[in-house]
Amino acid sequence: MATSAPSPTASRPRSHAPAAPAVEDGALLPVRHRGLLTVGVMLATIMQILDTTIANVALPHMQTSLGATRDTITWVLTSYLVATAIAMPITGWLADRIGSRNLFLLALVGFVASSALCGMAQNLPEMVMFRMMQGVSAAFLNPLSQTVLLDINPPSRQARAMSIWAMGIMVGPIMGPVIGGWLTDNFEWRWVFYVNLPIGVVCAALLFWLLPSRPKRRRGFDLYGFSLLAVGLAALQLMLDRGQNEDWLQSFEVQLELLITFVGLWMFVTHMVTAKNPMFDREIFRDRNLVTSLVFLAIMGVIMMATMALLPPMIENIYGHSVFDTGLLLTPRGTGVICTTAVAGFLMHRGFDPRILVAAGFAISAWSMWMMTGWALDMGTTPILVSGFLQGLGMGFAFTPLNTLAFGTLPGKYRTEAASLMNITRSVGASIGISVVTTVLARTSQISHAALTPHISAETLETFDPGLLQALGTTGQTVLAMANAEISRQAAMIGYLNDFKLMAILTSCAVPLVFLMRKPARAGAKPDPSAAGH
Repeated sequence: MATSAPSPTASRPRSHAPAAPAVEDGALLPVRHRGLLTVGVMLATIMQILDTTIANVALPHMQTSLGATRDTITWVLTSYLVATAIAMPITGWLADRIGSRNLFLLALVGFVASSALCGMAQNLPEMVMFRMMQGVSAAFLNPLSQTVLLDINPPSRQARAMSIWAMGIMVGPIMGPVIGGWLTDNFEWRWVFYVNLPIGVVCAALLFWLLPSRPKRRRGFDLYGFSLLAVGLAALQLMLDRGQNEDWLQSFEVQLELLITFVGLWMFVTHMVTAKNPMFDREIFRDRNLVTSLVFLAIMGVIMMATMALLPPMIENIYGHSVFDTGLLLTPRGTGVICTTAVAGFLMHRGFDPRILVAAGFAISAWSMWMMTGWALDMGTTPILVSGFLQGLGMGFAFTPLNTLAFGTLPGKYRTEAASLMNITRSVGASIGISVVTTVLARTSQISHAALTPHISAETLETFDPGLLQALGTTGQTVLAMANAEISRQAAMIGYLNDFKLMAILTSCAVPLVFLMRKPARAGAKPDPSAAGH
């Protein structure tokens, strides 16, 4: 029986067949039990982020226990921030030198051990030294956690991974004061540090079991560039932290810190431009999305941390709520973040333009800030809850897409360096924001108090009897003190409203920057050739 010739179509190779998804949409570091590893990474991230704010509410208790003064106790916070600012820039170099897995585990163990030492500190010098150790360890955890989640997920899942990471980054600072206040009230201040021990042990076990490592890459260390950046950032952090207490440029200390900041950072930029092997690869700064994201993150640091610095004392002192109730009133902010972070990750996974989400997020945040400029002394809690929830929605919409855009056009080998740069920028933006809003609050309150006081007198109040105070004696002085306290409350409210207005304007001005960014290729559509082998 004759056999039919094979069809030409059947024998022709299919040259246009789509590439295998495993090749085009593969993770840089495939792992087993990706979900468990994500849990371990996020525990480390949340633990570190909580420690940036959890100790704030315990400062008065620490002051008494450690024998510190009102001025010196702030070094508990300053030492942590300065150490983090100095250590964070070398994350990329250390990860390449000793391996990202080894660095992550060392940083985690160092953070947990120094937390235990902080809880056992008997005097202020010990506390400052242990907080510096904690800050150095904390500096590596954030960039490495972000890099790990990007490396273990394929491009099609990276938006979801960044949404999970963003929840920890955004909710942590909000929940820190609540948890810190509860631990201090129900136990003692040392538990704001001891609480890290059980979490750290679980986290270390998961990471030791599951965490992969990028291949080590030998490269020289730019000691000169690192020294310039470390000195500049440390001086900047000190100036921002102590400027208001020292009356800014009226103080020789602040003048000196400003000079060191300017010289150090200017020389660092010059070195980056001219050096043969600078600390950060100059190729990173040619990525338009990353550079624009750095500006956005600096502004987001202002929105997130400056607002969190203003609201707790405002709610407690102006509206008279307890520490625990203040925490509850701030909870909708975290709820909003969680809602829109998940939504943003889902939308980007379906191909939605992340630039639109960033613009919408900043616009919503600006709207919530503008709503806060209408707050009044006699209002209820509803405006606080509503504006907080809206601000959380805005930050959640912006943060995840912003990180996706920053890494979407960047070669994989630069991820750790870029992550450290992004965390430095957000941290510096937060420090500048807190310093600016604190100064505006203090100065505006003083000016408003001086402007309001002349209007409270016997001549301006028709029912005021000048002889009444003399007849009342000591009680009359108490009445005057109460009147002065109310004037101070009114003046402080004006200061807070001015801060909210300033942040609303800044946030609105950031929205057009989104047009400078490029939309990255849809996840899974195009592999990242430069990431292979790194």
